[in-house]
Amino acid sequence: MIVKSDLMMGAGVIERHEVEAFLALAEELHFGRTAAKLHVSTARVSQTIRKLERRVGVPLFHRTSRRVSLTTVGQQLRDELLPAWGGLTAAVQRAIERGRGLSGALHVAFVSAAAAQLLAGVTQVFREQAPDCEVRIQEVQADQMLRRIRSGEADLGLTTLPIDDPDLTRGSVLVREAQVLAVPVGHPFARRGSVLAADLTRVPLVRLPGHTAIPPRQADALPNTADPTAGTLQEALTLVGAGQGALPAGAHARRYYARPDIAYVPVSDAPALEWVLVWPTDRHTARVRAFVEAADSLIHGHGTTRQPPQ
Repeated sequence: MIVKSDLMMGAGVIERHEVEAFLALAEELHFGRTAAKLHVSTARVSQTIRKLERRVGVPLFHRTSRRVSLTTVGQQLRDELLPAWGGLTAAVQRAIERGRGLSGALHVAFVSAAAAQLLAGVTQVFREQAPDCEVRIQEVQADQMLRRIRSGEADLGLTTLPIDDPDLTRGSVLVREAQVLAVPVGHPFARRGSVLAADLTRVPLVRLPGHTAIPPRQADALPNTADPTAGTLQEALTLVGAGQGALPAGAHARRYYARPDIAYVPVSDAPALEWVLVWPTDRHTARVRAFVEAADSLIHGHGTTRQPPQ
């Protein structure tokens, strides 16, 4: 079926193959290269351009035996067509992507061992629905998660709230977990059954970019001058073990990041961490939609929100 634009020309409208031929020739300025680019004959390109010029009423290209160039009218038409054609092409491509079905590859990002285990379970459910789609689970640093998703390097990611980005959509909460404070085993807090969020103002906290496990109502009161900074979670825990600070974390850390030099103490009044799948609003493809549905089916299949391994 021929796709037509809204640009009226004389007695009719400009057709898709005319736009493609015109824009290709305007870029290549060579009939042979344009024909090769469009996978048609040189004669077909020449016929299409002549037909378009008859409809417009003036030449769009200057032609000599040695060179091809745009006329003033041709330049104006190219400049006006390019943005509209680019938008139309992108819209069609998005429609094709959404309708292509559950094949190809899906890239899913995560930031912790517990998240990886959860995604492995979701992937098993997803593959039952989409056996022809390859799921590639990739670990990223917390501060790189949203950048990877926005850039398209990851189709979606499993991360914690809050997410303050109007261009991203999040699914339902999959996991809620308590917060703990990682401290050196010799620290006075290690002998307590729990601490309060206010206690975090009494110790230096290891700063981990992108790390959200800090009670929001205490964030402004936390010291920010002498706190050590780490690039990765393992580096942050090493700093904790060395006595250089404490690290707020999800309760799953007690199981997945157990260390002889660290104690994990519950923060009794800290809000729960909430884990969700996040993806770009304008790339809600069939694959993304099916993966989110698989996660909801796995986690909420019995009407409850799963608690992570403690």
